Amino acid sequence: MIHQDTIVALATPSGSGAIAVIRLSGKDALSIAEKHFKSVTGKSLSKQKTHTIHLGHIIDGEKMIDEVLVSVFKNPNSYTGEDVIEISCHGSNYIQQEIIQLFLRNGCRMASAGEFTLRAFLNGKLDLSQAEAVADLISSDNEASHQIAMQQMRGGFSSEIAKLREELLNFASLIELELDFAEEDVEFADRTQFKELIIRIQFVLKRLIDSFAVGNVIKNGIPVAIVGEPNVGKSTLLNALLNEERAIVSEIAGTTRDTIEDEISIGGIGFRFIDTAGIRETKDVVESIGIQRTFEKIDQAQVVIYLFDSTQFKILGSQFKVELEKIKNKYPQKPLIVLANKIDQINASQIKDMQTNIPDIQLLSAKSGTGIEQLTDRLLNLINTGSLRNNETIITNTRHYDALLKAFEEIQKVKHGLDTSLSGDLLAIDIRQALYYFGEITGEITNDDLLGNIFANFCIGK
Repeated sequence: MIHQDTIVALATPSGSGAIAVIRLSGKDALSIAEKHFKSVTGKSLSKQKTHTIHLGHIIDGEKMIDEVLVSVFKNPNSYTGEDVIEISCHGSNYIQQEIIQLFLRNGCRMASAGEFTLRAFLNGKLDLSQAEAVADLISSDNEASHQIAMQQMRGGFSSEIAKLREELLNFASLIELELDFAEEDVEFADRTQFKELIIRIQFVLKRLIDSFAVGNVIKNGIPVAIVGEPNVGKSTLLNALLNEERAIVSEIAGTTRDTIEDEISIGGIGFRFIDTAGIRETKDVVESIGIQRTFEKIDQAQVVIYLFDSTQFKILGSQFKVELEKIKNKYPQKPLIVLANKIDQINASQIKDMQTNIPDIQLLSAKSGTGIEQLTDRLLNLINTGSLRNNETIITNTRHYDALLKAFEEIQKVKHGLDTSLSGDLLAIDIRQALYYFGEITGEITNDDLLGNIFANFCIGK
């Protein structure tokens, strides 16, 4: 996979704006840009120092296209490791296309998705896990996912893996050396030290693998289903959480016929709240479909909020408890938060009666906002953010998770081999496999299909 041509792409979002940035990268980036850039000082771009910015005009023959700023980044001190030119022009769609088409006619090729970052990887500016973190950083939409992506882009995860791989490689070399002297029955690799290393690697891999449970929900957000009988205040609760009138609120039972979803950030973690149709027996065809979708959303949710009307508890309390037990029995693994709404309309005696019958109940008035903060705190406490607060490495990438699982399996085989005094040649096979999976993560071992799949998810221009 050798890229020696010069590529061009729009680096800012498409559409009109105040400013647009057009990026070129490749061995001819400087010379192509120089042919069509007229500096106000008359200086030649190729003679300018790297990491400098120059005011001038983009010209096509006698035609002036735009007044621009051109940033020069000379190899190897650029994002891609090649000569890079970034042109900041006015954000008119017409101007953007005129400049890009000009360069395409004069030796550039349109960049494919993620090709600038792919070149950065191929030229050793980033390892593969850092390159993937670039895409995660661009798509991060809350504080936690941004923090994780920044940590991985700085190389926190890859440096941890690289260190383990290097130590394992050193022992692997000694064991391979033993095979060359098999007839002399010598041991170059101290088995006690090797076992200590394997135990340490197991510990680190297990921690990284376990972190994926937290990392995955942080990256993708936590879906929370709000369920309950009709007209108990589910839509009012959604509006209170979002702090806007997102769902229609009415005294008429069964107003919500379909699910309504929206996302907010709580404590830097993304939560996607799903307001569902009220659960009840109905002959209304449309409402029945909505109720069916309610149970589908509960299946997809990671947290379930069961809401009931506290003013109706004395009359319908047994019915609420039956519905609650149904949800608990059907979804025993899902965290369940039980909320008593409209507590501003009942007295202390009624509250005490509810708390006696349902010990883990939480009190709320969605209309006035009472109890909303306590609810958001409880939701946040369901997510183990300790590792995030301690700035530990957290895995969010499914490909990394899969490779770690396979590496852990091979390391367990090595540990078993050491415990049973397995011969060096058989130990070497398992060590090589573990090293292979470590290399897959950081990119020491790649193939075109793998790189194609990874960089296809990037935006063009990055």
